[in-house]
Amino acid sequence: MADKDKTFMERALELAVNGAGNVSPNPMVGCVVVWDDKIIAEGWHMKYGSRHAEVNAINAVKDKSMLAESTVYVTLEPCNFHGNTPPCADLLVSSKVKRVVICNLDPNPKVSGGGVQKLMDNNIEVEIGVLEERGKEINKRFFTYHNKKRPYIILKWAETADGFIAKEDHDSKWISNTYSRQLVHQWRAEEDAILIGKNTAEFDNPMLNVRDTEGKDPIRIVIDPKLKLSKKLHLFDQQQTTLVFNLERNEAQPNLEYIKLHPEQIEHQILDKLYLRKILSLIIEGGSTTLQKFIGMGLWDEARLFKSNKKFSKGIASPQLDRSVLKTVENILDDRLFIYTRNDG
Repeated sequence: MADKDKTFMERALELAVNGAGNVSPNPMVGCVVVWDDKIIAEGWHMKYGSRHAEVNAINAVKDKSMLAESTVYVTLEPCNFHGNTPPCADLLVSSKVKRVVICNLDPNPKVSGGGVQKLMDNNIEVEIGVLEERGKEINKRFFTYHNKKRPYIILKWAETADGFIAKEDHDSKWISNTYSRQLVHQWRAEEDAILIGKNTAEFDNPMLNVRDTEGKDPIRIVIDPKLKLSKKLHLFDQQQTTLVFNLERNEAQPNLEYIKLHPEQIEHQILDKLYLRKILSLIIEGGSTTLQKFIGMGLWDEARLFKSNKKFSKGIASPQLDRSVLKTVENILDDRLFIYTRNDG
């Protein structure tokens, strides 16, 4: 692997993340076109349903005759089927590019290996696996969705210095500081859906939308087995798509859907239904019981824990992680943000 291949792939990966929060259920993809060791065009997938990264990059090449001597760097294997847009592999073939360097093969069985094969069948030189781990990290939601057949699951909570997630009366406002809460809204804008349990809905009455930053609202999800929650809660204002998983009934209203489950393995059923809806990522914001259930079943990928310097002395204990690896620690004023990943080894 040449150093220049890594350099140009680094740039393609930088471009890819521009699509964060806008391209799901597609992956984030970046692309650069290089001629004579110089970038002559760039592109990324900007929004779901719009042109793919390769199309934007090829379209940006002013002199198309240069493509015959150019290398295209793309972060994910070019697609080889008609979806919302034509196959990108066909575009690269018709553009007569000399070489294609790919970060990751596409885990989607519709593509996996097929895009590469089409390029090679048309005498295009192909290299695979440049900065492969970086690419998988950027598109961890997409890879988890296709490889594990469920959304990428992020656990999030704030706890006091003495290990409580709420007071005995379930009051949890405000454990973390203003800047930490702003960061949470940024996270919401980056993910497809957000889930809470019945107690959090009842006692906190959260809106679960995006404020203090730009971005789309996530799909709201609440687990309310016996449908006991008051319809006066923010969750039922029908201002954004909301799913109510329960054991009583199926019913669809504008922006509000009740989905009936069987009593056994509720968490697995929820994830199965989210998978079928092409929801790639899910933040679970509480409460402690709901978080602990997903932890206990090994149904999580990442945990984001705000540790405050406040103390409650007594209250509702915060969840306990198992099989976790501490990835990073960051100070946010007087809060500390711990990010853990799940150890599947």
